[in-house]
Amino acid sequence: MQDQLNALRLEAENAISVAKTTSDLDETEVRYLGRKGRLTDMLKMLSGVSAEERPKLGALANDIKRQLEIMLASRRKQLEEEQYSKLSETERADVTEPGNRPPEGHLHPMTKAINEITEIFERIGFVRTRYPEVDWDFYAFESLNMPKDHPARDEWETFFMDAPVSKKGKMVLTPHTSNSQVRELERGEFPVRMINIAKCYRRQIDATHVPMFHQFEGLYVDKGVSIAHLRGVLDYFAQEFFGPERKTRLRPYHFRFTEPSFEIDITCGVCGGTGISAEKQKCKMCKRGWLELGGAGMVHPNVLKAGGVDPKKYSGFAFGWGVERTYSMKGGLNLDDIRILYKNDLRFLKQF
Repeated sequence: MQDQLNALRLEAENAISVAKTTSDLDETEVRYLGRKGRLTDMLKMLSGVSAEERPKLGALANDIKRQLEIMLASRRKQLEEEQYSKLSETERADVTEPGNRPPEGHLHPMTKAINEITEIFERIGFVRTRYPEVDWDFYAFESLNMPKDHPARDEWETFFMDAPVSKKGKMVLTPHTSNSQVRELERGEFPVRMINIAKCYRRQIDATHVPMFHQFEGLYVDKGVSIAHLRGVLDYFAQEFFGPERKTRLRPYHFRFTEPSFEIDITCGVCGGTGISAEKQKCKMCKRGWLELGGAGMVHPNVLKAGGVDPKKYSGFAFGWGVERTYSMKGGLNLDDIRILYKNDLRFLKQF
């Protein structure tokens, strides 16, 4: 049995020395020193030898095991060093070489439009404010001189919240940013030069409408404010935002919260104000050469009263326009369907 142990040692040493990888070495270790390895099997045979020979053979087996473990550790270290040495040659990194930058996004076109609109009005003294996008019926309708039976308060026009009713009515997803008017007046600080930009919600969707859109509300209240001031502000914004070649017009209209009231139109940037597209068809965006920007007018006395303001002492004007619609009218964009702004199409968004 002594000869068998020495033969096993020589065989194991040879297997260790010729191992090419650490995986080969792991297999060799298991084959000879594992729980079911060959050396373990030979140790189980010691029970069959004489009592005089058993201690001598046991000591020899343990010595062989220690020698093989030392040799395994030495060979493993050697193989790992060789492996890392090869990696340093094949996977060398030049730390001075510029890396590949990850893809970078940018602001959404609507965010850029909101920033631009804010900057334009700030230059003439308007202050950006924020008011709730989920508000009470009182601020969204009643304080704006709208009676209980007004069509805008119908559930087919406005999104009403499933929430408890308070003294100020039901809760709604704001259909316009005009809910900010009375909230701003209630502060009692004059003059008021406010620009409120927020999300609005209406049950509409087509080439010029989306159910969720952004609107900016302008309000100027002070002593002696007139339509001339309104027209001056509107013309200033149109020239700054759209360019000097675009024309605007005021059309008499009717809104419950302004008197007198106007619709503000601008010449279409898609067809150049002709009403005819490049394909010699009726312009999909405007139909007739003019695009409606939004509503405006002198603040109704009842709205001033709802905000605790004396209409005999103060006057003012207000206007509210959709940001998406306004942005789509910019020259050179040729956006004939504002729904594309929210389709998350990178081919479109990367252009901005």
